[in-house]
Amino acid sequence: MLFMCHQMAMKKEAMEKLKAEELRRARAAAEIPIIWILGGPGCGKGTQCAKIVEKYGFTHLSSGDLLRNEVASGSDKGRRLQEVMSSGGLVSNDEVLSLLNDAITRSKGVSKGFLIDGYPREKNQGVEFEIRVAPADLALYFECSEDTMVQRIMARAAASAVKREDDNENTIRARLQTFRQNTNAILELYDAKTLTAIVQAIDCVLKKKQQKAAAQC
Repeated sequence: MLFMCHQMAMKKEAMEKLKAEELRRARAAAEIPIIWILGGPGCGKGTQCAKIVEKYGFTHLSSGDLLRNEVASGSDKGRRLQEVMSSGGLVSNDEVLSLLNDAITRSKGVSKGFLIDGYPREKNQGVEFEIRVAPADLALYFECSEDTMVQRIMARAAASAVKREDDNENTIRARLQTFRQNTNAILELYDAKTLTAIVQAIDCVLKKKQQKAAAQC
């Protein structure tokens, strides 16, 4: 009985330390701009992110790239993620948030801002991100017609060495419909933070950050 109580106390202490560390990271991350990049597959997010990085010196973090890099590292976490993905399962939101949090922490002090590409995919993920990582300053939404995205996705699939059975127009349109439903819910929840005028929006966020920093001096 005493052993079980000791275990419970240790678990509670570990959880409290984890929450304290996440809060510390959130406060540190809040010092520089954090921008969510939203848009469907084939909408041109990658191209636009590259231009933003070049202009502002921001760090581009793709949730998909972080997962692939962790798997390629051969770490214990990477092997666990590989098992999940190989079995067709979905990587938990906790794992993705942990990777994003770690990447932001590593770049703190050298990055002028963060572009979070491919996250959140659902509104609940956005809420959890702002609790555990830091509040997002802005959500940039890249609009693109469904027909254009379908054409681009199918062109990529045709050029890929690996062929997938679900790379057909009907399945792609079904995936895009799900994407739009989830994205609309995110845009509705974060309406005040969502903009499509990229340069003006980022310049505005940077100005606000600079004014806040000056006021604290």
